[in-house]
Amino acid sequence: MREFADLIGLDIRVGKIIAVRPFPEARTPAFQLEIDFGIAGIRQTSAQLTRRYTEESLLGRQIVAALGLPSKRVAGFKSECLVVGSVDDEGDVILLDPGQDTQIGWSVK
Repeated sequence: MREFADLIGLDIRVGKIIAVRPFPEARTPAFQLEIDFGIAGIRQTSAQLTRRYTEESLLGRQIVAALGLPSKRVAGFKSECLVVGSVDDEGDVILLDPGQDTQIGWSVK
């Protein structure tokens, strides 16, 4: 069982997707994303979003992501954050967003 402190220790922030690239090397279809977190910097990650989103629909979109986790290599690509979403009955990820334009880099509490 996790402790409340585990949740408090997560750095969850609003970011804006500034670049989207196909990721053909990934085992499961995915995109490579570059996300601007304002004062927290620009991070990259891979995300399995290809069934529900297009490159065009992701570019410029505000998202919610967890920072401060150890980086992970995915098919040779360094993933530096984890985009937050829910998963529907078919396994598709539905991105969480702030619901209105928000200052990028702001913490989610």
